[in-house]
Amino acid sequence: MLQVLACGAVVFPGLFFAFRRFLPCVFKHWSDADVVLVSERLVSSIHAVMATTAGVIIVSSCRGNVINDRHWLATYFVIWYGVPYMTYDIFAMYLSHYHRFHVKGHEEYKQHSLRTINSFVRREFLLVLHHIALLTILLPVTLFFRRDQGDFFIGCLFLTELSTPFVSLGKILIQLGLQDLWLHKANGGMVLLTFFMCRITLFPYMYWMYGQHYGIPLYSVPFHLPLSANLGSSCILAPQVYWFVLLCRKGYRLYQRSRRPHSTPAAAVTDTSKDD
Repeated sequence: MLQVLACGAVVFPGLFFAFRRFLPCVFKHWSDADVVLVSERLVSSIHAVMATTAGVIIVSSCRGNVINDRHWLATYFVIWYGVPYMTYDIFAMYLSHYHRFHVKGHEEYKQHSLRTINSFVRREFLLVLHHIALLTILLPVTLFFRRDQGDFFIGCLFLTELSTPFVSLGKILIQLGLQDLWLHKANGGMVLLTFFMCRITLFPYMYWMYGQHYGIPLYSVPFHLPLSANLGSSCILAPQVYWFVLLCRKGYRLYQRSRRPHSTPAAAVTDTSKDD
């Protein structure tokens, strides 16, 4: 078990620290906050590609019988990479938060302390809660409470990561000062499309597939499922809807600014918080 856990426990922190060493050699003018932010985003994108690939494999393999068909990745990807990544990502998000305020000269950020950790948790509460919920709820459900059923739906949940590389690319383009290029605008469209398709409409799709299996209409599926399944889906879906609304508002503000004839590039986006 320790060897299995070591896969992701070594890969993701190793990539993070490798990027932290490499990026300052290329972008010598970047601050520590810039390097940590981009390193975190690159590792996040790598994990997202891995999770999406695993999800595609699982979903395509289990479409015949969405309840009873099995694929080993549905369980072992969570153990090998899902749990280690979520644990690492909380640490990486804290480092990004710390360095962002450290370079701004905030007095309490001269060194790591319980005060800086508390500030991070308060500012990024929803994201931290999201990660902890995945660690404490998705892991036990995946390993112990599914009774060897529902690998198809676990694969669908992996597909929610499809939007992450586009979100990360947008942050990196801003960091490189390329927010005025057509690529940034096109990427913004892909963020909204993939986020909506893979984090919002994915849930009605899973309910529809469940209904197809049992021959019941979509509107009857919630009454056919146990209350815990509906509550779990709602708890996962609710923050996705919230983040999608934030993305839409941010996209609308950028669109409005792009129509102003005298808008300055520096005013484009300054938010570096994580949206997924």
